[in-house]
Amino acid sequence: MTHVTALVILLACLVLSEAQHQPGYCAFYEECGSNPSLTNPSSKVPCLNYTLAPRVTGFTYRKLKQVCPMLDNGADNTYACCSMNQLVTLEWSLGASKALLIRCPSCADNFAHLHCITTCSPNQSQIVNVTKTMNGTKEFKEQKVVVAYQAYLSTTFADASFQSCKNVRVPATGTFAISAMCGRYGAKLCTAQRWYDFQGDSSNGLAPLDIDFRLIPEGVTEGLPEGVVPYKGRALRCNETTPSGGGVCSCQDCLDSCPSLPPLPLPAEPFRLMGTDGFLVISIISLCLLLLAFLFYLLVTCLVKAMERKDEEKGKGKGKDQNGNDVTQQLIDPSEVTCIDRNSLAAQEFLGSLFRTWGTLMASHPLKVLLASAIVVAVFATGLMNIELTTDPVELWSAPNSRARKEKDFHDKYFDPFFRTNQLILTAPGREGYIYDSLLFGMQNFSGIISKDLIVELLELQTRIQNIEFWSEDLNRTASLKDVCFAPLNPSNSSLTDCAVNGLPQYFQNSLVNLNAKVNMTELGVTKEVDWRDHFIYCVNSPLSFKDITDLGMSCMADYGGPVFPFLAVGGYDNEDYTNAEALILTFSLNNYARDDVKFKVALQWEKEFLDIVQEYQRNPNSSFTFAYMAERSLEDEINRTTTEDIPIFMISYAVIFIYIAVALGEYSSWKRMLVDSKFLVGLGGILVVGFSVLASMGFYAWIGVPSSLIILQVVPFLVLAVGADNIFIFVLEYQRDMRMPGEKREEQIGRVLGNVAPSMLLCSLSESVCFFLGALSTMPAVKSFALYAALAVLMDFVLQMTAFVALLSLDARRQDNSRCELVCCVTVSTRRPAKPNEGFLLPLMRKYYAPVLLHPVSRILVMVVFIFMFCASVFLMFHVTVGLDQELAMPQGSYMLEYFKYLYKYFEVGVPTYFVTTKGFNFTTVAGMDAVCSSVGCDQFSLTQKIQYAADYPELSYIGIPANSWVDDFIDWLNPGSKCCRLYTSGPNQGKFCPATELANQCRKKCMVNPINRPLRPSVEKFNFFLPDFLSNRPDLQCPKGGLGAYDKAVVRDENGDIIASRFMAYHTPLTNSQEFTAALEKARELALNITKSMRNISGTSPDFEVFPYTVTYVFYEQYLTIVPEGLFNISLCLLPTFVVCCLLLGLDIRSGLLNLFTIVMITVDTVGVMTLWGIDYNAVALINLVTAVGISVEFVSHLTRSFALSIKPTRVERAMEATANMGSAVFAGVAMTNLPGIIVLAFAKSQLIQIFFFRLNLIITLLGMAHGLIFLPVLLSYFGPGVNKAVLLQLQQAKAKASRDHELSNNTNGTYYNMSYEDNEKKQEPDSVCPKYPTDDSRPSNVIEKEQEQEERVDYF
Repeated sequence: MTHVTALVILLACLVLSEAQHQPGYCAFYEECGSNPSLTNPSSKVPCLNYTLAPRVTGFTYRKLKQVCPMLDNGADNTYACCSMNQLVTLEWSLGASKALLIRCPSCADNFAHLHCITTCSPNQSQIVNVTKTMNGTKEFKEQKVVVAYQAYLSTTFADASFQSCKNVRVPATGTFAISAMCGRYGAKLCTAQRWYDFQGDSSNGLAPLDIDFRLIPEGVTEGLPEGVVPYKGRALRCNETTPSGGGVCSCQDCLDSCPSLPPLPLPAEPFRLMGTDGFLVISIISLCLLLLAFLFYLLVTCLVKAMERKDEEKGKGKGKDQNGNDVTQQLIDPSEVTCIDRNSLAAQEFLGSLFRTWGTLMASHPLKVLLASAIVVAVFATGLMNIELTTDPVELWSAPNSRARKEKDFHDKYFDPFFRTNQLILTAPGREGYIYDSLLFGMQNFSGIISKDLIVELLELQTRIQNIEFWSEDLNRTASLKDVCFAPLNPSNSSLTDCAVNGLPQYFQNSLVNLNAKVNMTELGVTKEVDWRDHFIYCVNSPLSFKDITDLGMSCMADYGGPVFPFLAVGGYDNEDYTNAEALILTFSLNNYARDDVKFKVALQWEKEFLDIVQEYQRNPNSSFTFAYMAERSLEDEINRTTTEDIPIFMISYAVIFIYIAVALGEYSSWKRMLVDSKFLVGLGGILVVGFSVLASMGFYAWIGVPSSLIILQVVPFLVLAVGADNIFIFVLEYQRDMRMPGEKREEQIGRVLGNVAPSMLLCSLSESVCFFLGALSTMPAVKSFALYAALAVLMDFVLQMTAFVALLSLDARRQDNSRCELVCCVTVSTRRPAKPNEGFLLPLMRKYYAPVLLHPVSRILVMVVFIFMFCASVFLMFHVTVGLDQELAMPQGSYMLEYFKYLYKYFEVGVPTYFVTTKGFNFTTVAGMDAVCSSVGCDQFSLTQKIQYAADYPELSYIGIPANSWVDDFIDWLNPGSKCCRLYTSGPNQGKFCPATELANQCRKKCMVNPINRPLRPSVEKFNFFLPDFLSNRPDLQCPKGGLGAYDKAVVRDENGDIIASRFMAYHTPLTNSQEFTAALEKARELALNITKSMRNISGTSPDFEVFPYTVTYVFYEQYLTIVPEGLFNISLCLLPTFVVCCLLLGLDIRSGLLNLFTIVMITVDTVGVMTLWGIDYNAVALINLVTAVGISVEFVSHLTRSFALSIKPTRVERAMEATANMGSAVFAGVAMTNLPGIIVLAFAKSQLIQIFFFRLNLIITLLGMAHGLIFLPVLLSYFGPGVNKAVLLQLQQAKAKASRDHELSNNTNGTYYNMSYEDNEKKQEPDSVCPKYPTDDSRPSNVIEKEQEQEERVDYF
């Protein structure tokens, strides 16, 4: 047997050696049927025929001139080694490749040049060396056929041809055409030799025989067969025109054609001064200036006080009254009373009188008031039947008139919503990798997860998911994946195999048979087995291939007909080293539907079944994978789940607050009266008032159609409770500390107490309500609805406190006066109520210890320095707060979505797709219109797609990772007569209509267009409109990869007149991992789209309102972060304004008090943002809601104290600050701080990260900072800069006292009562309003100061 084989080989060599290599001779000529070694009947091979090159004439000459114009030497002087049949076959063979390369004419020309030389050159025998023949038949005669030969090319020609083609792109996929023409190497590793090797490999499904291309450097002759001369023809550069009139290739396909672009602007440098952080420098300078200003103020104050003491020592002496007694009270002359003082007094008297009358009336008819209040609340609350609860994140965080929302609506209207993604990312930790010695690809490292058993297991899971079936009530039948799946190539009548499922098994068409396939293959004399691994390596590098280069002969395309790009199949690889991937990716894409579409519910139901299967598989101990997963519905599901699960936490929080209020409001004078003096029902009533106010607010807005949200249900009750509890404490504690006057009824006492405290309650409630109403000017729906609900709830809370709560307190006071026990009213106790009012333990503590220590001269200086430092530090930190909200924070702890996000950021190698969408008003049918969009030959160098390409060249700046596809480019290429895509039927009933490439050539002999002379191919308006529908419905295949079905059928929208009213061009972002990158990507995409819009509007006939805008599914969520900083400043400023205005008005135009009030609230807000930076709390819409809330709560901490100080009649600022701190500070501490803190601490146990961060952390910061500023900083600030004593009040008291003295003298009554007088010590107090405490001074008033000893009187607070 061995001898026979050797003899056959020897004879073959003798036959082949008969041919010589000399000019003018052919090595083979004419076709001799199909290649006997291949199963493909279309693989026509030539006959071995060493003969002179014949002259071509007639039809053959014309065909040669059409197919191989570079061989044309004139009609009577053209010789070629190919027949008419060979030219037709060559034209057909070049067609498939030209379909990819035709967009760059010089590349297509060079590609044709190569194969024309080897097939038809008249000097063919000098270029090729036949290496293998087989027996074939021609015209029933046995004939030697050529099945393999060597082709000798100079490296100059070969490299130039390769360089002209290596950057040609496939617009539909954004990839390089060379990646589908270089086999296993793909575009990145492709070289000229590898490119030619692939073209000459008959196993690629395109080459009819094997061609061994030998690239010979210039001047090298060693090893060449005798007479062989490597072809040295000139290859065109990609920036050259072709002899047939083809233009230069575009910049996108040819780097040499690119214009010189100015250097791109680098990202803005951080703000710096003196080589360091500019904001730090400014903050330090501000700190120094504020401290110097404060020290200067102290110094000036000391000097002024010293001068006043010297004047006093010179003999002004002490003031005497008419009886010669020393007095400390000023004698006020009416001319000294300013207009502001009079207005302030008038405002207080008016409000006090009004609320006193109102309170008396409410307390006198408690049951009627409670009934009326209940009816009003019930009327409002009935609106809850119509409440609309918004859970859609788009509706919550994107304003209907915002740009992103309008763009989303436009996109969804014309292109359908973005498809729904259901995805698994699987890993196999612990699986060891291995090395595979491939026949074709050499030694290859494989990670442990790229293993056959795992792929089989993944395929089983995929098949199980694909076969999901369930009963659909909406469809009234059994539904499955095919009812809702995204089927790009068969959208109208989908089967399961039409559904777009992307994953590694799709490289094997989801077939176990293909996965198990193996075959022995010989390469370069080496025979080895090739299997699924060889196919996998080939497909990840050439995903567009319809046939691999192995003897397996399998396609790389998915079973639904589309390509599976490697980044959709595997993840966690470096530099396209796909075999070392660490993860497998499996994606099921569903159509998205409007929420009112019946199929929307079907899609939701399928996704639920999907999650059930995946979760069951995850629990299976036999599973080989560790994986993360998600469904399109998962985000909304998890947000709703955590909200539901955290409702008990909020309930516990409210319960803790209720228990505290009920306990803290009690007066516990003795054990026997504990149930009598407790305020359990009053506390419950206060909580109910808060709850009813929230219900009334929600009911009212439900009536008028303002939607609510879960965040309103969580935040508004909390806010109103904080505000309402403060007012309750102030009112109840003031009542408990008050002594009923002789002859005064209980109802009158309640009315008088309300008259004292209600103006303060009105000040806070009105400020907050107006603040929130103005906050409703926000464009964010969630912020707007929250502000509206909160504003009305705060207002209703105040109204109910002035009515229902006053009535409830009146009933409780009646019970307490009768010594009846709470809860069991029929039981009475004998122990009498103490005659002295109960001050509790907090008021004496703050009066005796806290206020004196806080307002000690040294303490005051320390407090000012510390808080100034805090403020300046917070200003610095405020400029470094992170803006955004990472989507994983919306998930509860332990959510499977957190694991998915971690896997997504770690393993996914490409970002979200983004569309550049064009609106109506641009004419695509004109030459200028097409040139302004396309990126192939003849197109504008700054066209739409070319600008996107420029951006993709700088992904770190533009966030564009893959350039846009272009239906215009592929449409032009599809029309090109050089490809086989667009033909017309020349006979039969469809004559003149479009003929797809799958039809036989003899039925469709006419091309849709002819090549124009000396200009790029562009269809006329008529042909554009006629053939565009055919292009969009043409399914791509091996013969015509440019068909538009799947890639573009939904990318172009035309109206009834055929005008294009919308189109889109899809690109991909780089991987985006946090909200800052998503926001920056949106900003850069909009900048790019604006630049494109401006240039396209310059095209004649373009509408001035034409626009190009970017769109992806995430933009609608991240747009807010482009404007949230200025919008937040605007909203907070609107909230701060009413606090100043209302404070000034209700204090009688007391501007100083209003400014100090405002300044303290600003400090609280700034310090809150500063601490947010330190604690890692990002600034976003949720944080903004809490900051607006912070302003409202800060009003509670600040305004009560400011008003108490402004109305105090103590002689010095320090004494007035002490009085306000002790009396009002204790109520604020008990009512605001201690009400909020227990409830806030409970929120730390919530599962939701949003609640933990933005409700627990942020509200804790707000409460602690509010308490620190309201109870520490503000008293000190008022002691330095607070308004002077109201002289109108002093004059009124002076006149009342004089009148009382006269009445006393007339009646000889020694038992006078002074109402609302301040307590004075017997001895002269040292003036503490100074840092120089050595010298006793007055308060620098113009009036004479006199001293008068008074007997101590019991204090009655003047509010």
